[in-house]
Amino acid sequence: MQGDKLRNYLHLHVIVFIWGFTAILGALISIDAVPLVWYRMFLAVIFIAVYFLIRKKTFKIEKKALVKFAISGIIIAVHWITFFKAIKVSNVSVALVTMSTGAFFASLIEPFFFKRRVKLIEIVLGLLVIAGLYIIFNFESQYTLGIVYALISAFLSALFSVLNGLFIQKHDANTISFYQLLFGVLGVTLYMLFTQQFSIEFFQIKTTDWIYLFVLSSICTAYAFIASVKVMKYLTPYTVMLTINLEPIYAIILALIIFGEKEQMNPEFYYGAFIVLFVVLLNGVLKNASSIKKKMIKK
Repeated sequence: MQGDKLRNYLHLHVIVFIWGFTAILGALISIDAVPLVWYRMFLAVIFIAVYFLIRKKTFKIEKKALVKFAISGIIIAVHWITFFKAIKVSNVSVALVTMSTGAFFASLIEPFFFKRRVKLIEIVLGLLVIAGLYIIFNFESQYTLGIVYALISAFLSALFSVLNGLFIQKHDANTISFYQLLFGVLGVTLYMLFTQQFSIEFFQIKTTDWIYLFVLSSICTAYAFIASVKVMKYLTPYTVMLTINLEPIYAIILALIIFGEKEQMNPEFYYGAFIVLFVVLLNGVLKNASSIKKKMIKK
């Protein structure tokens, strides 16, 4: 069991790195956040459906579960829209560091759904992330709108992770992912129909955008989405959210390499980002120490 946890924890880091690259793709793709998310989810649903057909998996699921997946699918759609909005109006670095507040939100949401007490250490670590964000906000106030979008996205991401922590106990990760993405894209489609955003120009996309969308929807969505749900069998939503805090570290390094000066920030920004990394490492040390202590008590 311990080996499964370690393997899934390492797998989670691979997934987080892929998510970090998602932010890079979001900055590279020229279309706006809403159509970007529509294409991402639509193509991802097709990829997973093909996977189901090849592996001869069933699409059947009880009606009660469909309602849950529909609600969570809309949540993930809005999460992605606000996430890409944050990148478009600020930059990759600001959006992702702000997203790290998801750990703080998770520490407040998770106890309610899992019916356990709020742990003081989770609140403290979450507040440290907020402190890092405060430092950034003070010195990068021109990105206020991007920070607001990212905060909304972080809350929805935490809520989504906690819900999937419940769903994975009763349902297959592939099925959860397929229906959440399906309902998500249906929700975005209805919104776009209502706002009359579909047109001939909507489907006229540059070749480079198609390439980026293909990578985004296949590797960064279909694969990473299913894999992230699977690891929740072995890891708590709070641990998942704290590990996701490494996403800005991976993405900032990639962004600096790819975008250069556009992503270079004040030194204070990196002080705040360092706090995020410190919190993730501290959480790992504390969790490991707690696990060893429990083993010693059992012996």
